[in-house]
Amino acid sequence: MGEWSEYFEDFPEENSANYVNGRFDPKGAEALRTAEAKRRQDQANLDAEIRAIVQKHRPPAADKK
Repeated sequence: MGEWSEYFEDFPEENSANYVNGRFDPKGAEALRTAEAKRRQDQANLDAEIRAIVQKHRPPAADKK
């Protein structure tokens, strides 16, 4: 037997990543994964923008003693 990926290519119904709400739906599962990846990237971009805004408006640090 070869790699697991080869097995799942031959038997996609055995891959739990191809199920959505307990139903075999490889296209739906891929769409969910794509949407989740996009949501994570969008959130990372927003977080970076927020950090930049906070850094820009942060008062200069006082001399530390």
